[in-house]
Amino acid sequence: MEIIYAIINFLILVVLVLVFGRKMIANIFISRREKINKELDEAIEMEEFTPQVPPIEDKEEEMAKTIKANVLAIQEKARLKKEEMLRNAEETRLQLRRELLSDLHSSIVDKVVATSERIFSREPYLSQIRSKEEAMIDTILSHLHLLPGDISYLKAHGVLYVTLTSTFELPTQLVEKVEKYTQKMLDGVSGKQSFWVKVDKSIIGGLKLRIGDTVYDCSIAEQLYQLKHKAEKDMILGTENLEVLIDELELDMEKTKKNVHIYQTGRVLTVSDGICWMDGLADIMYGEVVEFACGERGMVLDIQKEKIGCVIYGKYEHIESGSPVRRVGRIASVCVGEQLLGRVVDVMGHSIDGKGRILTGQKRPIEWGAPAILDRAPVSEPMHTGLKAIDALVPIGKGQRELIVGDRQTGKSALVVDTIINQRSKGVISIYVAIGQKDTTVADIRSKLEQHDAMKNTIIVCAPASASASLQYIAPFSATAMGEYFMYAGKDVLIIYDDLSKHAVAYRELSLLLHRPSGREAYPGDVFYLHSRLLERSAKLSSELGGGSMTALPIIETLAGDISSYIPTNVISITDGQIFLDGEIFNEGQRPAVNVGLSVSRVGSAAQTKLMKQVSASLRMKLAQYRELSGFSQFGTDMDAQTKQVLDSGERMMAILKQARYNPLEDWKQALLIYAVSEGYADNISIDDLEEFETNLYVHFENKATSLKEKLDTGAKMTDDIKVEVNNALKEFVEESLWQA
Repeated sequence: MEIIYAIINFLILVVLVLVFGRKMIANIFISRREKINKELDEAIEMEEFTPQVPPIEDKEEEMAKTIKANVLAIQEKARLKKEEMLRNAEETRLQLRRELLSDLHSSIVDKVVATSERIFSREPYLSQIRSKEEAMIDTILSHLHLLPGDISYLKAHGVLYVTLTSTFELPTQLVEKVEKYTQKMLDGVSGKQSFWVKVDKSIIGGLKLRIGDTVYDCSIAEQLYQLKHKAEKDMILGTENLEVLIDELELDMEKTKKNVHIYQTGRVLTVSDGICWMDGLADIMYGEVVEFACGERGMVLDIQKEKIGCVIYGKYEHIESGSPVRRVGRIASVCVGEQLLGRVVDVMGHSIDGKGRILTGQKRPIEWGAPAILDRAPVSEPMHTGLKAIDALVPIGKGQRELIVGDRQTGKSALVVDTIINQRSKGVISIYVAIGQKDTTVADIRSKLEQHDAMKNTIIVCAPASASASLQYIAPFSATAMGEYFMYAGKDVLIIYDDLSKHAVAYRELSLLLHRPSGREAYPGDVFYLHSRLLERSAKLSSELGGGSMTALPIIETLAGDISSYIPTNVISITDGQIFLDGEIFNEGQRPAVNVGLSVSRVGSAAQTKLMKQVSASLRMKLAQYRELSGFSQFGTDMDAQTKQVLDSGERMMAILKQARYNPLEDWKQALLIYAVSEGYADNISIDDLEEFETNLYVHFENKATSLKEKLDTGAKMTDDIKVEVNNALKEFVEESLWQA
């Protein structure tokens, strides 16, 4: 019965479902079927899709190549690091060796001199020296003669002082012999003598005769003095043993015994602020070197009737009034030679970079005449700075003197440092003269030059702010003498005076201390001659003299942009043009901040390649128009389409002339960029994207237009055919890059 009831209930349920729920059931089955069909279609698509997955072998090979490349990179990095460590270790070893040799050399010289003094002060040497006194007197009398200064003093005063000095009392006949000979010599000029005999143990042995300011010296003290100075200059290469050194010193000693040393002597009157006043030294010349009793040296800078003015090289605190001073016998000179390259030196050419003594063996006078007109050649070869704004607008030629003028912190030193870096592979010797700069500034410049591999062909001559005014005055003349060595050897030299404003201030200080009358702005009247005789030494020599050149870039600092003040106008009239760095332009973000309107190169396009001359011919005019119109545009007045085009073109041109520091460019790159922008290939590029445009442009020509790049690199003028090739390459670059219109 229960079974019948269950069957009846099931049938009733089926009837109800068929009547009322068949649509719902149908919808459920339809949606389920669609879902199944969709999953089947996706599965079929996945079966038909074959992903581009490299085979297992290709993956392993690619992974192996990557690992190998990484290993090689690590090995190369390790090799370079090892080489750098070895170089540093070798440099340190050589530096320590140089210092050891220098200390050894100094100790040997001092020991030899001290021992010689003791030896000659004892028997049997004293008796040997005394036995030669008559021979010494004969030697002195054979060299005796009156100098112009002695004759002048004799005519003015009617008497000349003669002093015979010896270690011991001389025999009467020897004294009378000297007295009679000197009186006979004075009789020839109608004069008389005041004859004195003196005993002085400090001369150790021998004797000396002083007549007027001139001394004829055969004493042991003078021989040891000459021996010490000669030994200090001799080169020790490290291959000599002690026996060889002793033999050479004994040979020098034997030579000095046979010589009579003639020199003039004077007396210190007053010393103050690095200036010394002296009397005596009647025949001394301007620029000559004198030596004081304490060992310090100086240079004669003023000759008056009754006294002589001298600037002191080193410290003057231990020079005493009344102490003797003597002529060295030469004009002030400086060490020159290839050995100075890569070094930081003082104004005398001595090392101050901690790398040991510089042994050159050659010297040049710090004051030297400028090349004559007939010895010069026209400036025709460019001295590329690597800066677009300079090479295109105010080009500099080899042998030119181009002034860099501007306020403080406007990028003057940055400009010249970039110029030095650009010469690193061009065979140009660079000399940077730091006058009155901070030591940290000079150290930073040296570090940057070493970092960019430009120090190897550079000499830094440093007279920092802590140096005396006399050293700051001498610095540019010494550096010019170093440059002349290379110039007369047929090489190209770039010399930078940073800066001549401080040099003029140092000269003004010296002149006031020397009691010279002051003129405009308290500068002496010959300050113009000071800089003109310095800068005229830079020139391009004729082929008969080797064809060398020296290009001068003097720097002058102005106050509030005033280039009409005394020193700037002086140097502007001496040089062949000026680059004016404007503070306002600098603050606007334009680097280098060249003011096109006030900057000029009197050599002009003669100092440019034909390519640069061709592409930059109208650049100056366009930029001048832009600077003029940009002033009016600030007032917000309505502008016509042509004015807007000039402003837009000028703004783009100013933007591409911006250049980061320590990034000098080759000439062909500069010319290509200027041509591309001036011809409108960057018209659709935003100002912010021009830097990336420039970078990609160089890469495109180096990689995809190599032959065309080589043609541009020659610097020759673009012919019509080359111009077509350049235009096609530029079009290709614009179309294939992200810079599409």
